[in-house]
Amino acid sequence: MTSLLHNPTYDVMHDPAPILTANGPGSPESSGHVELRSDTFTLPTPAMLEAASRAPLGDDVYGEDPTVTRLEALAADLLGKEAGCLMPSGTMANLTALLAHCPRGGKAIVGHESDIYVYEAGGASLCGGIVYDALPNQRDGTIDLADIEEACTVDRSDPQIAPPAVISLETPQNRCGGLPLQLDYLAEVGQLARRHGVGLHLDGARLFNAAVALGVTPAEIGHYADTIQVCLSKGLSAPIGSVLVGDRKLIAHARRMRKMLGGGMRQSGMIAACGIIALTEMTDRLAEDHENATRLARGLSRLPGVRLDPGPPVTNMVFFRIRDDRYTTRSFIAAAARRGVRVEELGRGRIRAVTHAYVGREAIDRAIAIFADLLASGPRGAEFPARHESATMPPR
Repeated sequence: MTSLLHNPTYDVMHDPAPILTANGPGSPESSGHVELRSDTFTLPTPAMLEAASRAPLGDDVYGEDPTVTRLEALAADLLGKEAGCLMPSGTMANLTALLAHCPRGGKAIVGHESDIYVYEAGGASLCGGIVYDALPNQRDGTIDLADIEEACTVDRSDPQIAPPAVISLETPQNRCGGLPLQLDYLAEVGQLARRHGVGLHLDGARLFNAAVALGVTPAEIGHYADTIQVCLSKGLSAPIGSVLVGDRKLIAHARRMRKMLGGGMRQSGMIAACGIIALTEMTDRLAEDHENATRLARGLSRLPGVRLDPGPPVTNMVFFRIRDDRYTTRSFIAAAARRGVRVEELGRGRIRAVTHAYVGREAIDRAIAIFADLLASGPRGAEFPARHESATMPPR
């Protein structure tokens, strides 16, 4: 694969973030920066920019943008569903799905470590009057089936009770180490949901990473869910957008909710064109990101003062803790940033590094070498740890 960094198009698309430009001052090659905070830092490929410039356009609020229609049909077909709806973000896609499934005063069963519960601003409660029932996630990202069964088993005739309407799962499970949910678990939750007459939503922001990791098709993962959200702008490198897929009735309801939330877009075929390239050209290369994550984890595991948590990566996320009294988590992150490696805290005291198309093997090795030097030499001057540092939230 030709490096995305060697792209002359970016010379005329100036970005003030140094790591995201290419072939100029401040590019990863010239500055030595390694961006591992999130795969949201990917840039659109040359093919995406070309497709966007040539896309047939119409007014999508009228349902007349042919490129959007093509993207929505493509996403639905890949995930084995009837229909799709382009959304500006994964947050809006998840929110519209919950609103489509759940009436006001109803209950959405979610994991307490899920992005929907932790990072999406309580939108379902604010906009839909939906009650979150946050159940404990296990270390592998699952929610115990007995806990889901108990949450679904209510007397629906009791006016005091918020009736369960939807179960939401996340795969890969970001805050549980980027682990994909196994197909047999998804099948069991799907059967449980049908037995209780509740919907099953799947937050699959990185679902294509899960498919690569499990060696299955996206449709096999999505088979048991009623609605699925997939993000185009993380490892798939599109500049913006997610797609929500499901049956026609649910997607029609979600489309109405999108309009209510201000997500109706006009000539959005320019966005959709990038999404089509993301789904047709960028999914297979995710295996390379997984290999680089494994390479990074292997290097980190050999460093004194580093502990992988929860363990070796399965997808493109590496989580680790610093066990060196000379550093706090925040001071280590700051010291690494000054040396050109950008990572972020996710979960108190735990660091996340995410590999993607703009981080190759050489960059991974450079990051490992910098981490090793920081741990060997200790803090220097301004790098000395402050004992009362506040954690910041990383991008999803």
